[in-house]
Amino acid sequence: MARKPQQPDPAAAWLPIDDYLWHTCDIVADIVEGRVDRRPRMASMARLQPGERVLACGPAQRFTLRQAGDGSYRHQGGFAFGSPAFVAGAVAVNAMGNAARRRQAAQDMVPRWMPDGGGEATITEQGVYLAHPISPLTLGFTGLDAIDLPTLDAFEGRFRDVHSGHYISIRLHSPWAPLMFVLGALAAFPAHPRLLGGAWLPPGFLYKCAVYGRPVRPVPDVVPGMAAAPAPPPPPSMPPSVPPPPHNPYG
Repeated sequence: MARKPQQPDPAAAWLPIDDYLWHTCDIVADIVEGRVDRRPRMASMARLQPGERVLACGPAQRFTLRQAGDGSYRHQGGFAFGSPAFVAGAVAVNAMGNAARRRQAAQDMVPRWMPDGGGEATITEQGVYLAHPISPLTLGFTGLDAIDLPTLDAFEGRFRDVHSGHYISIRLHSPWAPLMFVLGALAAFPAHPRLLGGAWLPPGFLYKCAVYGRPVRPVPDVVPGMAAAPAPPPPPSMPPSVPPPPHNPYG
């Protein structure tokens, strides 16, 4: 069920991310209405398939969910010579160091989002291409096993590596992350709860667009989050003028 649009403070400032969100809605509306070929052509260095059209380009940072280590660590021994108190202290310090390295090795076994560098992301209806001199990335939407949008600037995808057979989870931090998510959902995950619930847009965003005179074209049958926004309130009327107090010549 689509969520009920919320009305933000009409005085809320229009932010840079709002431009990306508005253009995302505009691109999605063109796709749904079959008007993509009318959009201006964009330059990109990405290798495209025949008929593939660039919809947006912008910076992106890649992260991969993986372990920082294999659990191994260097156990240090040692010999100490001197008084019994000195030897006992040296042994205790060495034991503390080994314990700290053991804890760090255990922590490194816990998967975390590790940075893999950044580059320019090219976004089409078919996928995302990230240019990078060492770790380029091609994400075909129909080849993903899962997608999500944990934050407005982070797109997540999971796929199975054809070489190792292991599943890989990646995260792309980009202001175009909502566009990546919606295109991926339309291509392969049309029942995604974040798409059907409209949670890929901030609460009240469509109303905010209407307040700023930039209404979004509604396509609720395909993208429930892009339903028609309620009409913004009229601008507040000026308070009635108050005549000045009478002049007191004796004041």
